[in-house]
Parts: sequence; structure tokens; C-alpha cells
Amino acid sequence: MRVLVIDGQGGGLGRQLVNAVKERFPEVEILAVGTNSAATNAMLRAGADQAATGENSVAVASGRVDVIMGPIGIVIADSMLGEITPRMALSVGQSLAKRILIPVNFCDNIVVGVTETSMAKNVQNAVDALGRLMENSSF
Repeated sequence: MRVLVIDGQGGGLGRQLVNAVKERFPEVEILAVGTNSAATNAMLRAGADQAATGENSVAVASGRVDVIMGPIGIVIADSMLGEITPRMALSVGQSLAKRILIPVNFCDNIVVGVTETSMAKNVQNAVDALGRLMENSSF
């Protein structure tokens, strides 16, 4: 199974995701794409198998993976203080991959109905969702 983790800004959430997925599912191939070099480097240091940076990397990688993971902002154009371009959001949204999105209520996007949960718990919930996908699919 190939998983794409996308993050921006400092890459903290992406780093946590890469680390948690690798810890629980070491056989999963993780491609990390940051909207900037700081985010990319954080995910690479966390154990991503491959890494790239920028808009075109998001667009290309979105079509080459089974699952995409990241903050909910990766499907919202101009989110994350403008780091997610319309092309990035479109590429993620139109991908045939399953998407596991973590609710993050900042940068002008508020997801209602989501309980206040720590980022660590959200990451664990995302990894649990990946596990369910792996159990129920033929990746």
C-alpha cells in the first residue's frame, strides 16, 4: 500500500502522521509532500520513504497512491494561510485514492460537529482508519 501524507507550515502534523503510520504499519510505503521545505523535511526525518515539495508534487503524487492523509485543509483551496493552492486541493479532491482527513479548526476553516480532541488522538484515529482500510481492501 502506498500512502501520501501532505502537510504544510512547519510539518508538525505530517511528522506525527508519518511516525505513527510507520510505527504501526512499517510495511506501508509513505510518500510525503510538503507545501514547503520545512514541512517536507519534518516528514522525511519522521521516516517517510520518499519526499517532495510543492504544488506539482501534490498533483502528481495524488494520482499514484492508495490513500491520502493530512489535515482537512488539503482539500480547501487557499487554506493553511494560502499554502494549499487551488490545483493542490483539486488534485487531492479528484484523486481516486481514499482520503483520511484530520479536522483542524484554524486558518479560517471551522469544522462543526467535531469534538475537541488532542492532535495526538486525531493522529491515532487517522491511523486506526488506515488500519480499517487495509483490513477491508485488497491493496
